Amino acid sequence: MLIRRSRIEAWLAEDLGHHDVTNDVPGETTGRLVATEPGVVAGLDAAIAVFDVLDDGLDVRSMVETGTAVDPGTTVLTVSGSATEVLRGERTAVNVVSHASGIATRTRAAVDAARDVSSSVRIAGTRKTTPGLRGLEKRAVVAGGGDTHRLDLSHMAMVKDNHIAELGLEQAIERVSERASFATKVEVEVETPDDGARAADAGADIVLFDNMSPEHVERGVGALPENVVSETSGGITIDDVPEYASTGVDVISMGSLTHSAPARDYSFRTDGSDRS
Repeated sequence: MLIRRSRIEAWLAEDLGHHDVTNDVPGETTGRLVATEPGVVAGLDAAIAVFDVLDDGLDVRSMVETGTAVDPGTTVLTVSGSATEVLRGERTAVNVVSHASGIATRTRAAVDAARDVSSSVRIAGTRKTTPGLRGLEKRAVVAGGGDTHRLDLSHMAMVKDNHIAELGLEQAIERVSERASFATKVEVEVETPDDGARAADAGADIVLFDNMSPEHVERGVGALPENVVSETSGGITIDDVPEYASTGVDVISMGSLTHSAPARDYSFRTDGSDRS
Protein backbone atom coordinates (compact mmCIF):
# COMPACT_ATOMS: atom_id res chain seq x y z
CA MET A 1 0.00 0.00 0.00
CA LEU A 2 1.42 3.35 -1.02
CA ILE A 3 1.27 6.39 1.23
CA ARG A 4 -0.24 9.11 -0.89
CA ARG A 5 1.30 12.55 -1.11
CA SER A 6 -1.93 14.01 0.26
CA ARG A 7 -1.51 11.91 3.41
CA ILE A 8 2.03 13.17 3.98
CA GLU A 9 0.90 16.76 3.33
CA ALA A 10 -1.75 16.26 6.04
CA TRP A 11 0.91 14.99 8.47
CA LEU A 12 3.05 18.05 7.81
CA ALA A 13 0.14 20.50 8.00
CA GLU A 14 -0.81 19.04 11.38
CA ASP A 15 2.70 19.60 12.71
CA LEU A 16 3.73 22.87 11.06
CA GLY A 17 0.55 24.83 11.69
CA HIS A 18 0.21 28.39 10.39
CA HIS A 19 3.26 30.26 11.65
CA ASP A 20 6.44 28.29 12.34
CA VAL A 21 9.10 30.76 13.51
CA THR A 22 11.41 28.42 15.42
CA ASN A 23 12.59 26.61 12.31
CA ASP A 24 13.24 29.74 10.23
CA VAL A 25 16.97 29.02 10.26
CA PRO A 26 19.28 30.36 7.51
CA GLY A 27 21.76 28.30 5.54
CA GLU A 28 22.10 24.60 5.01
CA THR A 29 22.68 21.64 7.30
CA THR A 30 22.83 17.86 7.44
CA GLY A 31 20.58 15.89 9.74
CA ARG A 32 21.01 12.30 10.84
CA LEU A 33 18.36 9.95 12.18
CA VAL A 34 20.07 7.75 14.77
CA ALA A 35 18.75 4.70 16.62
CA THR A 36 19.13 5.02 20.38
CA GLU A 37 18.00 1.47 21.22
CA PRO A 38 18.12 -1.90 19.43
CA GLY A 39 15.37 -2.63 16.93
CA VAL A 40 14.35 -3.49 13.38
CA VAL A 41 14.21 -0.50 11.07
CA ALA A 42 11.06 0.36 9.13
CA GLY A 43 9.32 3.45 7.81
CA LEU A 44 12.34 4.91 6.04
CA ASP A 45 10.42 5.24 2.77
CA ALA A 46 7.80 7.34 4.56
CA ALA A 47 10.46 9.50 6.21
CA ILE A 48 12.13 10.11 2.85
CA ALA A 49 8.76 11.07 1.38
CA VAL A 50 8.23 13.58 4.20
CA PHE A 51 11.39 15.45 3.29
CA ASP A 52 10.70 15.17 -0.44
CA VAL A 53 7.26 16.75 0.01
CA LEU A 54 8.77 19.59 2.04
CA ASP A 55 11.50 20.29 -0.51
CA ASP A 56 12.40 18.01 -3.40
CA GLY A 57 15.84 19.65 -3.44
CA LEU A 58 16.85 17.99 -0.20
CA ASP A 59 19.31 15.12 -0.47
CA VAL A 60 17.77 12.28 1.56
CA ARG A 61 19.47 8.91 1.86
CA SER A 62 18.73 5.64 3.63
CA MET A 63 21.85 4.34 5.35
CA VAL A 64 20.47 0.85 6.05
CA GLU A 65 17.99 -1.44 4.35
CA THR A 66 14.45 -1.59 5.66
CA GLY A 67 14.13 -4.66 7.88
CA THR A 68 17.70 -4.41 9.21
CA ALA A 69 18.26 -5.07 12.90
CA VAL A 70 20.35 -2.18 14.26
CA ASP A 71 22.21 -1.36 17.46
CA PRO A 72 22.12 1.93 19.36
CA GLY A 73 24.16 4.60 17.61
CA THR A 74 23.37 3.42 14.08
CA THR A 75 22.55 6.18 11.61
CA VAL A 76 19.61 4.99 9.53
CA LEU A 77 18.93 8.09 7.40
CA THR A 78 20.63 11.35 6.45
CA VAL A 79 19.15 14.50 4.94
CA SER A 80 21.07 17.54 3.64
CA GLY A 81 19.93 20.92 2.35
CA SER A 82 17.93 23.89 3.58
CA ALA A 83 18.21 24.02 7.37
CA THR A 84 14.65 25.32 7.61
CA GLU A 85 13.16 22.39 5.70
CA VAL A 86 15.36 19.79 7.39
CA LEU A 87 14.22 21.03 10.80
CA ARG A 88 10.57 21.26 9.77
CA GLY A 89 10.54 17.63 8.66
CA GLU A 90 12.42 16.32 11.68
CA ARG A 91 9.56 15.45 14.04
CA THR A 92 7.25 13.91 11.48
CA ALA A 93 10.07 11.78 10.05
CA VAL A 94 11.16 10.63 13.51
CA ASN A 95 7.60 9.77 14.48
CA VAL A 96 6.87 7.59 11.45
CA VAL A 97 10.18 5.72 11.69
CA SER A 98 9.78 5.21 15.45
CA HIS A 99 6.25 3.87 15.07
CA ALA A 100 7.00 1.65 12.08
CA SER A 101 10.19 0.31 13.64
CA GLY A 102 8.26 -0.64 16.77
CA ILE A 103 5.92 -2.77 14.66
CA ALA A 104 8.79 -4.32 12.69
CA THR A 105 10.67 -5.12 15.90
CA ARG A 106 7.65 -6.77 17.51
CA THR A 107 6.94 -8.73 14.33
CA ARG A 108 10.54 -9.97 14.13
CA ALA A 109 10.31 -11.20 17.72
CA ALA A 110 7.15 -13.15 16.88
CA VAL A 111 8.71 -14.60 13.71
CA ASP A 112 11.83 -15.66 15.61
CA ALA A 113 9.68 -17.31 18.28
CA ALA A 114 7.79 -19.25 15.60
CA ARG A 115 10.99 -20.34 13.85
CA ASP A 116 12.15 -22.04 17.03
CA VAL A 117 9.58 -24.76 16.34
CA SER A 118 8.40 -24.37 12.72
CA SER A 119 10.10 -23.34 9.49
CA SER A 120 6.85 -22.77 7.60
CA VAL A 121 4.23 -21.12 9.81
CA ARG A 122 3.55 -17.49 8.90
CA ILE A 123 3.13 -14.62 11.35
CA ALA A 124 0.53 -12.20 10.00
CA GLY A 125 -0.90 -8.83 10.89
CA THR A 126 -4.60 -7.96 10.96
CA ARG A 127 -6.86 -5.01 10.14
CA LYS A 128 -6.34 -3.71 13.68
CA THR A 129 -4.37 -0.76 12.33
CA THR A 130 -4.43 2.96 13.06
CA PRO A 131 -6.83 4.78 10.70
CA GLY A 132 -4.78 6.62 8.11
CA LEU A 133 -1.61 4.65 8.86
CA ARG A 134 -2.44 1.21 7.49
CA GLY A 135 0.01 1.47 4.59
CA LEU A 136 2.84 2.40 6.94
CA GLU A 137 1.93 -0.28 9.47
CA LYS A 138 1.41 -3.10 6.99
CA ARG A 139 4.79 -2.42 5.37
CA ALA A 140 6.35 -2.45 8.83
CA VAL A 141 4.94 -5.93 9.43
CA VAL A 142 6.61 -7.07 6.21
CA ALA A 143 9.88 -5.40 7.25
CA GLY A 144 9.79 -7.54 10.38
CA GLY A 145 9.35 -10.72 8.35
CA GLY A 146 5.59 -11.03 8.72
CA ASP A 147 2.70 -11.36 6.31
CA THR A 148 0.32 -8.46 5.71
CA HIS A 149 -2.86 -10.61 5.75
CA ARG A 150 -5.70 -8.85 3.89
CA LEU A 151 -5.04 -5.17 3.27
CA ASP A 152 -8.71 -4.16 3.22
CA LEU A 153 -12.20 -5.64 2.97
CA SER A 154 -11.91 -6.15 -0.79
CA HIS A 155 -8.68 -8.13 -0.54
CA MET A 156 -10.37 -11.30 0.70
CA ALA A 157 -13.91 -12.33 1.62
CA MET A 158 -14.01 -13.16 5.31
CA VAL A 159 -17.00 -14.71 7.06
CA LYS A 160 -16.84 -13.76 10.73
CA ASP A 161 -18.83 -14.56 13.85
CA ASN A 162 -21.43 -11.84 13.30
CA HIS A 163 -22.12 -13.02 9.75
CA ILE A 164 -22.57 -16.58 11.01
CA ALA A 165 -24.83 -15.35 13.82
CA GLU A 166 -27.04 -13.62 11.27
CA LEU A 167 -27.13 -16.30 8.57
CA GLY A 168 -25.77 -19.57 9.92
CA LEU A 169 -22.41 -21.09 8.95
CA GLU A 170 -23.27 -22.81 5.67
CA GLN A 171 -25.62 -20.11 4.43
CA ALA A 172 -23.13 -17.33 5.19
CA ILE A 173 -20.40 -19.16 3.26
CA GLU A 174 -22.74 -19.84 0.36
CA ARG A 175 -23.87 -16.22 0.19
CA VAL A 176 -20.32 -14.84 0.18
CA SER A 177 -19.06 -17.45 -2.31
CA GLU A 178 -21.84 -16.58 -4.76
CA ARG A 179 -20.90 -12.90 -4.67
CA ALA A 180 -17.12 -13.18 -4.64
CA SER A 181 -14.97 -13.19 -7.76
CA PHE A 182 -13.34 -16.47 -8.78
CA ALA A 183 -10.04 -14.74 -7.89
CA THR A 184 -11.13 -13.94 -4.32
CA LYS A 185 -10.42 -16.41 -1.54
CA VAL A 186 -13.03 -17.03 1.14
CA GLU A 187 -11.91 -17.28 4.76
CA VAL A 188 -14.22 -18.44 7.53
CA GLU A 189 -13.77 -17.75 11.24
CA VAL A 190 -14.90 -20.60 13.51
CA GLU A 191 -15.05 -20.93 17.27
CA THR A 192 -14.89 -24.72 17.70
CA PRO A 193 -12.55 -27.31 16.17
CA ASP A 194 -15.45 -29.25 14.64
CA ASP A 195 -16.77 -26.16 12.84
CA GLY A 196 -13.50 -25.98 10.92
CA ALA A 197 -14.32 -29.14 8.97
CA ARG A 198 -17.89 -27.90 8.43
CA ALA A 199 -16.56 -24.64 6.98
CA ALA A 200 -14.17 -26.49 4.68
CA ASP A 201 -16.99 -28.76 3.45
CA ALA A 202 -19.08 -25.66 2.73
CA GLY A 203 -16.38 -24.15 0.51
CA ALA A 204 -13.95 -22.21 2.70
CA ASP A 205 -10.48 -21.74 1.24
CA ILE A 206 -9.07 -20.70 4.62
CA VAL A 207 -10.32 -21.61 8.09
CA LEU A 208 -9.52 -19.34 11.02
CA PHE A 209 -9.64 -20.98 14.44
CA ASP A 210 -10.44 -18.03 16.68
CA ASN A 211 -9.79 -17.74 20.41
CA MET A 212 -8.94 -21.41 20.89
CA SER A 213 -6.33 -23.19 22.96
CA PRO A 214 -3.38 -24.74 21.12
CA GLU A 215 -4.87 -28.18 21.80
CA HIS A 216 -8.15 -27.24 20.11
CA VAL A 217 -6.34 -25.59 17.21
CA GLU A 218 -4.29 -28.75 16.65
CA ARG A 219 -7.46 -30.85 16.63
CA GLY A 220 -9.17 -28.52 14.19
CA VAL A 221 -6.18 -28.35 11.86
CA GLY A 222 -5.95 -32.13 11.80
CA ALA A 223 -9.53 -32.42 10.53
CA LEU A 224 -9.05 -30.09 7.55
CA PRO A 225 -8.46 -31.24 3.96
CA GLU A 226 -4.90 -30.65 2.74
CA ASN A 227 -5.96 -27.96 0.27
CA VAL A 228 -7.49 -25.73 2.97
CA VAL A 229 -5.23 -23.18 4.67
CA SER A 230 -5.45 -23.02 8.46
CA GLU A 231 -5.07 -19.92 10.61
CA THR A 232 -5.39 -19.08 14.29
CA SER A 233 -5.79 -15.79 16.13
CA GLY A 234 -7.25 -14.24 19.25
CA GLY A 235 -5.11 -12.67 21.95
CA ILE A 236 -1.97 -14.61 21.02
CA THR A 237 1.16 -13.15 22.60
CA ILE A 238 4.77 -13.58 21.55
CA ASP A 239 5.24 -15.96 24.49
CA ASP A 240 2.33 -18.05 23.14
CA VAL A 241 3.68 -18.25 19.58
CA PRO A 242 5.87 -21.40 19.93
CA GLU A 243 3.01 -23.45 21.34
CA TYR A 244 0.63 -22.38 18.56
CA ALA A 245 3.34 -22.88 15.92
CA SER A 246 3.62 -26.48 17.10
CA THR A 247 -0.01 -27.24 16.20
CA GLY A 248 0.63 -27.54 12.46
CA VAL A 249 -1.35 -24.35 11.70
CA ASP A 250 -0.28 -22.43 8.59
CA VAL A 251 -0.79 -18.86 9.83
CA ILE A 252 -0.74 -17.16 13.23
CA SER A 253 -2.31 -13.71 13.02
CA MET A 254 -1.70 -11.16 15.77
CA GLY A 255 -3.44 -7.82 16.15
CA SER A 256 -0.87 -6.82 18.76
CA LEU A 257 1.79 -6.48 16.05
CA THR A 258 0.18 -3.19 15.06
CA HIS A 259 -2.08 -2.05 17.89
CA SER A 260 0.29 -2.67 20.81
CA ALA A 261 3.83 -2.36 19.49
CA PRO A 262 5.86 0.19 21.49
CA ALA A 263 7.69 2.73 19.34
CA ARG A 264 11.47 2.42 19.07
CA ASP A 265 13.46 5.46 20.12
CA TYR A 266 15.38 7.55 17.58
CA SER A 267 17.27 10.83 17.84
CA PHE A 268 17.58 13.42 15.06
CA ARG A 269 20.87 15.35 15.15
CA THR A 270 22.05 18.14 12.86
CA ASP A 271 25.49 19.58 12.11
CA GLY A 272 24.73 22.46 14.47
CA SER A 273 23.89 20.18 17.37
CA ASP A 274 27.26 18.47 16.95
CA ARG A 275 29.03 21.87 17.32
CA SER A 276 27.06 22.89 20.42
